[in-house]
Amino acid sequence: MAIKFKKTYTFALKSAGYITLFSTGFLALLLVVFHEFSWIICLIFSVTVAIFSFFVIQYRAERFIYRRIQKIYDDVTLLESTSLRNQAITTDMATLTREIKKFATDKKHEIEGLRVREEYRREFMGNVSHELKTPLFTVQGYLSTLLDGAIDDKKVRKKYLERAEKGVERLIYIVEDLDMISKLEMGDLNLELSKFNVVELIQSVFDMLEMKADKKNIILMFDRKYSKPINVFADKEKIQQVVTNLVMNSVKYGKENGTTEVTIEDLVDNKLIVRLRDNGEGIERQNLSRIFERFFRVDKSGARSEGGSGLGLSIVKHIIEAHGEKIYVESEFGKGSEFSFTLEKHK
Repeated sequence: MAIKFKKTYTFALKSAGYITLFSTGFLALLLVVFHEFSWIICLIFSVTVAIFSFFVIQYRAERFIYRRIQKIYDDVTLLESTSLRNQAITTDMATLTREIKKFATDKKHEIEGLRVREEYRREFMGNVSHELKTPLFTVQGYLSTLLDGAIDDKKVRKKYLERAEKGVERLIYIVEDLDMISKLEMGDLNLELSKFNVVELIQSVFDMLEMKADKKNIILMFDRKYSKPINVFADKEKIQQVVTNLVMNSVKYGKENGTTEVTIEDLVDNKLIVRLRDNGEGIERQNLSRIFERFFRVDKSGARSEGGSGLGLSIVKHIIEAHGEKIYVESEFGKGSEFSFTLEKHK
C-alpha cells in the first residue's frame, strides 16, 4: 500500500530540494575556486540545508494556508455554530473540500426542509382559519338575525337556534380533533392496550354507521363470515376511531349502490392486516402522497358539504403509528380505494 503524504510535505520537499541543489552547487564552486574541494563537506552541507529548508518551508506553508483556511472556517461557522466548529482545522485540500461539500449539502437539505415546513405551516394555518371561519360565521349570522328581531317568531327562532347549535357542534368537533392530533404528535396521548376481538369491533362500527350508509344504499360487509374471534392487542377505543373514520370516508366518497368491504388477513406470526376496500370515487395518483395531511381534501367543495373536520385521516395515521404499526393506501381513480393497517395479534 502506497504511503500518502500531505500535499504541503511534497511542496516543502521539492522546495527544499531546489534550495539544496543551488546551495550545494554554489558551495562546490567555492571549494573548486579555492582548490579545497571535499565531498564530505558538500554532503554535510547539502543534508543540513535540505533539513533546514524542509522544516522552514513546511512551517511557513502550513501557517500561510492555515490562516486562510481558518478564515474560511470562521466565515462558514457564522451560519452553523456546531457542525464545522467542533472539527479540527485541516490544511489538506482534499479533506477540506470534502468537509465544505458535505457542509454545503447538509445546509441545502436543511434549507429545503425548512422551506417545505414553512409552506406546510402556511397552508395549515390557512386551512385552520378556513375550517373555523365557516361555522363561526354561520353561527354569527343566525344569532345576528335573531337579535335583529327574528327571535320573536317562534318557528324562525327554533330553526335558527338549531342551525347555530350545529355550527357550534362542528366547531367543537374540529377543536377536539386538533387537540387529539396535538397530543398524538407530542406523544402525550397514552394508549390503553388490551385484548379485544377486532371482528366484533368492526361489526359495531358497521351497526353504528348503517343508517348513514343506507342513505346512499351502500352495503357495509365483511369479505366472508368470521365465525371465530380474531383477538388483537391494542387500544380498543382508538382502533374503533380508526375504523369509524375509514368507514365514514368510504361512505362519504362512495357511489350510490356501492359497497364497503373489510378483510382481515394474517400477515406474519404476530401481525395481521385489516383491509377496507370500497368502489367509490377513488383518489388521483398525485393526491395519494398527501392524503394523510391535516385538512387535505381530495374534493374541496364536496367534502365540506358532507361535514367532518378534515382531520380524520391524519388522526388515523397518527393513531396507527402510535401503536408502532403501519397504514397503507392504494387507489385507482374512478374505481375505488383500499386502506389497510397492521395490528399486533394477541398471543
